[in-house]
This record gives sequence, C-alpha cells and structure tokens, in this order.
Amino acid sequence: MKDRPLLMIPGPIEFDPDVILAMGKPGTSHVDPDFIELFGSALEKMRDVWLAPSGQPFIMSGSGTLAMDMAASNLVEEGDAALVISTGYFGGRYAELLKRYGASVTLLSSPPGEVPDILEIEKELQRKKYKVLTFTHVDTSTAVKVDPEPMGQLGRTYGILTILDGVCSVAGEEIRQEEWGIDVVLTASQKAIGVPPGLALLVASRQAIDTFLTRKTPVGNYYADWNNWLPIMEAYEARKPSYFGTPAVSLISALHVSLCQILEEGMEPRFRRHATIGSAFRTAFKALALDQVPRSDKVAANTLSAPKYPEGISGAELLPQIKRAGAILAGGLHPEIKDSYFRVGHMGAVTQGDLLATIGAIETGLLTCGYQFPAGAGINAAFRELNSDR
Repeated sequence: MKDRPLLMIPGPIEFDPDVILAMGKPGTSHVDPDFIELFGSALEKMRDVWLAPSGQPFIMSGSGTLAMDMAASNLVEEGDAALVISTGYFGGRYAELLKRYGASVTLLSSPPGEVPDILEIEKELQRKKYKVLTFTHVDTSTAVKVDPEPMGQLGRTYGILTILDGVCSVAGEEIRQEEWGIDVVLTASQKAIGVPPGLALLVASRQAIDTFLTRKTPVGNYYADWNNWLPIMEAYEARKPSYFGTPAVSLISALHVSLCQILEEGMEPRFRRHATIGSAFRTAFKALALDQVPRSDKVAANTLSAPKYPEGISGAELLPQIKRAGAILAGGLHPEIKDSYFRVGHMGAVTQGDLLATIGAIETGLLTCGYQFPAGAGINAAFRELNSDR
C-alpha cells in the first residue's frame, strides 16, 4: 500500500522502486569505468527499445522540448520547408520551434480530438517539396494518437525526413522505428521510459545523420549541436571516456535500470500491456457515461486518457476530490477546450491494481460532486476488460 495518492498524470509518472534506488546511490565520476560501461550499455539498449538496430542514440541532460530542439536544429537550415502535423498543443509548439531555425513551416491541424486525414497529408506533399515532416505520436494535450507507419511510408515515398515526437509514447505505444522508416524518434525520461525528469532521449536514422553531416550552415544551437555530442555518444558506446558537457550521472544510472526492465518485459508484451490498460480505462469511462476528447477509440492513446467532465461539474470541484480519494490527475491543457476535460496518465510501470484504484478514486470523486451512476460501474467494466481474454 502506498501512503500517498497515486501519481496518475501524463508524466512524471509512478517510478519503479529499483529506478529510484539507482538515483540514490553515491555519486560517481562521469569518466569512471563503471559509469562508462553503464552509459554505453544504455545507448545500446535504446536501439532495442526503439527497435532501431542501426540508429544513433543520444542521451542528453534536458527535457522533451530539448529533444525536439535537437532534431530541428540539426536537420533544418534557413529556408527549408517543414510540414507539421498537429493534433494538439505540442504540434503547434513544434511549428514555432522550427521557425526559430528559419524553416518555412506549413501547419496541418485538426480540430481537438481528430487526426488529419492521411490523404490530405499526401496531397500536401504532392503540392510542395518538403525537407521534414513532423508529427506528435501521442499529443499529451488531447490523448490523440497518430499512426506512425503511414507517416514513415510517406517519408520514403517523397524523400522527406520524418520526425516522430514520442514524448508521450516511446516504450508504451507500438513504435518500430527502423521497419517503419521513421528518421527521428524522440522522447523524455519521465513518461513511459520510467525515469525521473531530466533526460532528453533521441534515436536518429542513418539518413538523418547523413543529412546532418552534409548541412551547409552551422547548427544554430550550440548546446544541441550534434557536432559536439555525436563524438561523445560514440566514445561512450566504445567504452571510452569523453567530455563536452557533464552527463546526468544519477539519471543515466536510473535510465539503465529502467531500460533493462523494459527489455526484460519485452517490447511486444509491453505494447500489449499498454493497449490493454488503455482499453480498460476507456471502457470504464464509457460505463460512467463520460465522453472523451479523442473522437473515436481508433485515435485514442494507450498511454493516457482524456475524459470530459460531466455537465455541471468543473475540474476545480472534481480533481481535488479525486486526489482525496487516492489519485492525482491532471486538468486539461489544450487551450480551446482545457476547461472541459481532465487527463489520466497510465504508462510505464503502471499496474492493473493502479488502474482499478484510480478508477475507484474517480468514482468516489464523481459521487462526492453529486454525479449519479450505478455503483462500481467503471471498476466493474474495467475489470471485465482486463480479464476478457482469460
């Protein structure tokens, strides 16, 4: 039993005790042989988690936004055309970020809860020559999921670099970077990877690295410049000491533990587990007669859910009651609809017990706020879904 509410927001998440234990070990030098081995091993394991056997991993001190910045600053030059597929707040952020590096940005946005049609995207690619195509796999503001495989196919067909913002998806949603032809897959440590905040993580394809190596102008971001960091990653993987900036030693130690846990579970079982938990949450909300932001289950994420508040009940009323009942949830983020919904993260080390406890807390909060429904409707529906294949 935890003596505190469950942290069920879309990151930071609940962390495995062994990951936290790794964070608390005595500090060591970033050029200590044991740390060099651990860092090199973490880089190698990232390829296995990303399913990108020939990709180039990067581990940087920073947030998911830094990972976005790394991809943009190293692959885009002044005047390059970029097509941004936006399904929420973070698609818009990527458009603004790319403009800082001189990109000519076209933004294809969908209404909250929807995904742009793949034929519309292809029509735009036929209309104009683009250098990069970016998309948010799971937008944390809407819980909407984009299918990455067709995006990779479009990239190969039209000779465009594809950048997948996987901050809320890597190690939770199915991603087969190399098989699907995605050039960059980026994320942050505090979500499905299962490590406290502070690491920006990215794997670049050989094509992305070649594009970087043949750019004509200097990278416009000194800290994120792969000219500075690529030799560091290569050195650590070769088990040699190197230095440009001090790595986050404790966080990388925790990352190594988490990557080992992820691979011990196996990527296929992990994808299935997140799919089952996501489906169970959606089933529970339907049983409680709560609508969701995603317009259909087909475009709904498995790593988080975005149910809408019942009519007449606000987040200011409901979320504190849910916290008192045992679960910390997040309010809405998308500026157009933020007061109409809340967000539940369910990724990483989350268990079926965490899921049922969270639904129970939501039910308690709803009842406290005067919302009427059959007692235990959400928990029972989720339980049946979790056990439907037994």
